Amino acid sequence: MYKFGVIGPGAVGSVIGESLQNSGYHVTFLGRKKGEVHIERVDKPENTTYPIEAIFETETVFDYLFIAVKGTQLEGVIPSLDKLTHENTVCVLCQNGYGQLDKFQIPGEVYQAVVYISGQKKGDFVTHFRDRTLILPENRVTKKLKEEMAASNLDIQLRADYRKEVWYKLIVNVAINSVTALSRNTAFILQEKKIQNLCKKLIQEGVEIAAAEGVYFQEKITEEIMQIYAGYPSQMGTSMYYDMINGQAMEVDYIQGFLYEKSREHDLGTPCLDTVYSLLLASEMKD
Repeated sequence: MYKFGVIGPGAVGSVIGESLQNSGYHVTFLGRKKGEVHIERVDKPENTTYPIEAIFETETVFDYLFIAVKGTQLEGVIPSLDKLTHENTVCVLCQNGYGQLDKFQIPGEVYQAVVYISGQKKGDFVTHFRDRTLILPENRVTKKLKEEMAASNLDIQLRADYRKEVWYKLIVNVAINSVTALSRNTAFILQEKKIQNLCKKLIQEGVEIAAAEGVYFQEKITEEIMQIYAGYPSQMGTSMYYDMINGQAMEVDYIQGFLYEKSREHDLGTPCLDTVYSLLLASEMKD
């Protein structure tokens, strides 16, 4: 039986691990220290508890390794990968933003998933709001991965045009993460018309940047993404919102910063992106 590991028992990692564990797979949850995580659904009162092993103490070598730490935490994880992997290990990076794959120097395969899993973590408790989808590039290795995980309720999707999926998620993230983090409020703020208009402008600027990179979307993408937002529970936050209110480092460099640098490369006018990026950077400044 293959051995599955999940590094980072936060909202995303815990849901991935739970989905596999409940389907009979051999899964190890890995964190900075030993402990446990409790996972609950918004529509069910009960929760399930899973043990967490300390990543620096485990001696298990994994066949499939899901790395679900935030972009700001990846540097602390990479030194442990040599002892956790073998030459055929498949690593799947599950985080927001893009641009970190070149940091991996291991013999196995490494892919970044486009992640659609919405949840939050408070202390040792993870609340799963919706979705269990990972989108990966389509090739021989990922086809085997999907086959091996077919018994789980994870929705593994393979795309020939994977790059377009990456850009789509970047555009989804740039608006909702920016407005929730800067307002320190949940998806509830989408009830405000001015916030809706700001989101639309950020989406449109993201579409323009994508087009400059050779990735094209139809005009309906703005309303399509706004419909996605409309489906969010009003109490649901984003990863950057939770980082902001908890005083933790945000993934600004890998979402807003990534898009900002691309806009500068192509000499594009992106006033809304420029503003929220500047404010997010300023919010993390320390004396």
